[in-house]
Amino acid sequence: MPKKPLPPQEGNAGHLPFSRRTLLQAMGVSGTAAALGGGLVAAAQAAGTVAPATSEPGEQSLTLKVNGQPHTLQVDPRTSLLDALRDRLQLTGTKKGCDHGQCGACTVHVNGRRVNSCMSLALMHEGDDITTIEGLGTPDQLHPMQLAFVEQDAYQCGYCTSGQIMSAVALANEPYGESAGEIKEAMSGNICRCGAYSHILAAIEQTRKA
Repeated sequence: MPKKPLPPQEGNAGHLPFSRRTLLQAMGVSGTAAALGGGLVAAAQAAGTVAPATSEPGEQSLTLKVNGQPHTLQVDPRTSLLDALRDRLQLTGTKKGCDHGQCGACTVHVNGRRVNSCMSLALMHEGDDITTIEGLGTPDQLHPMQLAFVEQDAYQCGYCTSGQIMSAVALANEPYGESAGEIKEAMSGNICRCGAYSHILAAIEQTRKA
């Protein structure tokens, strides 16, 4: 009876461009990046090999300025800003929740204002200054709002956390008062399915008092 071929081993993965170990490392690091920022995303990208994007018929050239760095992409005209950030730039801290502009998990800053990136086409943002959760702080130096979310236990599953933080930071530059009611109204576009709203409010109030 012929022997069955052995499965690929680490360091000798056949046609795979990465080992199972580096894939798991990348997955583990990127999963934590939602609340902590760009340092972990860079580690995830270093751990695994990302295949270069190829141009498809009908795609258009686009240069996005994200977290202070220019990125030139080839995108389908229908590509949302969210998908460009996640799929093309591997900035997966910005989450895809409803994909209909209803939950706020995909909130980013565009020229300092909060935007639901799932509802905005990438081609609309040529030359705009875009900030994602990865550009807000680093694991070694958290943004004050990120630190407040940690101290106030303002997250549970964490899926909405990056969008909540991005909205809360932008809120400081919007014409809203500091009362709890006004903060709740201003944050109403960001849904927390775990119901951590009182902790989120406490984190925002802590940052405003600092």
